Amino acid sequence: MLAGFTVGITAARRAEEFAALLERRGATIMHAPAIRIIPLVDDTELRRATEAVIADPPDIAVATTGIGFRGWVEAADNWGLAEPLIEALGAARSLARGPKAKGAMRAAGLREEWSPESESSAEVLDHLLEEGVEGKRIAVQLHGATTEWEPIPDFCEVMRSAGATVIPVPVYRWLPPKDLSHLDRMIESAINGELDAITFTSAPAVASLLGRAQDTHVLELLLNAMRTRVIPFSVGPVTAAPLETLGVATTQPHRARLGALARHIAEELPRRARNLQAGGHHLSLRGSCVVVDGEVKQVPPASLAIMRALAKRPGMVVSREDLLAVLPGAGDDTHAVETAVARLRAALGAPKVVQTVVKRGYRLALDPVHTHPTEDR
Repeated sequence: MLAGFTVGITAARRAEEFAALLERRGATIMHAPAIRIIPLVDDTELRRATEAVIADPPDIAVATTGIGFRGWVEAADNWGLAEPLIEALGAARSLARGPKAKGAMRAAGLREEWSPESESSAEVLDHLLEEGVEGKRIAVQLHGATTEWEPIPDFCEVMRSAGATVIPVPVYRWLPPKDLSHLDRMIESAINGELDAITFTSAPAVASLLGRAQDTHVLELLLNAMRTRVIPFSVGPVTAAPLETLGVATTQPHRARLGALARHIAEELPRRARNLQAGGHHLSLRGSCVVVDGEVKQVPPASLAIMRALAKRPGMVVSREDLLAVLPGAGDDTHAVETAVARLRAALGAPKVVQTVVKRGYRLALDPVHTHPTEDR
């Protein structure tokens, strides 16, 4: 199903479980955690916020994630503060962003007053603004750190502008990974078209990836790759928001769940692959290989670059000079093109797929029927 596809995983949490779901479907995985989570019990910011909630209980408490809220209570328990924290939150009106946050609140003995069907922070914000928050003290369980790409910090700023006193509770505080080499390699692979897809399961992971690309001066190259040939998959709309804001269209499952995301990837990637019928064979181009009549064929990088260039202009002659331009470090000798084409034919095991046009160049020998052009990814 996903044989020959290479999928990038940016998740730090449950990455092994997610990778297993995709590997069982045949995918090759590149894992580069984009964030690292600070252990909650060691987080001085969380403890400071917890003590502020206990010292002056809020009028309204907002839980945004189930695991985050449970982690908050567990951390408070380690500090000997769980009982006073639950007592302070119990005196407040409680709102939960979705069913997982709702379940975590109920497990702590709290009862939510309201929760949106959309599981959207924006709808929670609209609900609060509609009823009025001026003069209210509101505790908001957040995740991540403020960056220019994350939408959640704006939640607090909007309520402050409306007259509320806001206590942000940074349960999901994150930092970039200590070793950035894996993240750099993933960014490079996306830019070079070696990835078919890159997956995101949290907005902080998106923010961290974009921030690293900006720091290394390749942000526009990365965004262009995700707008064209590398499909960005998001677990849900909150995670997708930073990319969508930058004009990168993501694709998401109907339910914001890990299993649903894996199934969605298995359906979407084959559908979006470039499929061609040439030289009597069915070809499917993927990030690091070509599938010929259902069999994965590993192709050398230079030969794969030739194949991609020919596939962009299916059936048309592409000159040796134009093909030379796509070869990494080929110099100005068109003999490098002839070598790459010979290796391509050998790797495919289908020499008639690529046709030599004397004195002009090369073309894909498209079959006259059953040719299905698809989008250029």
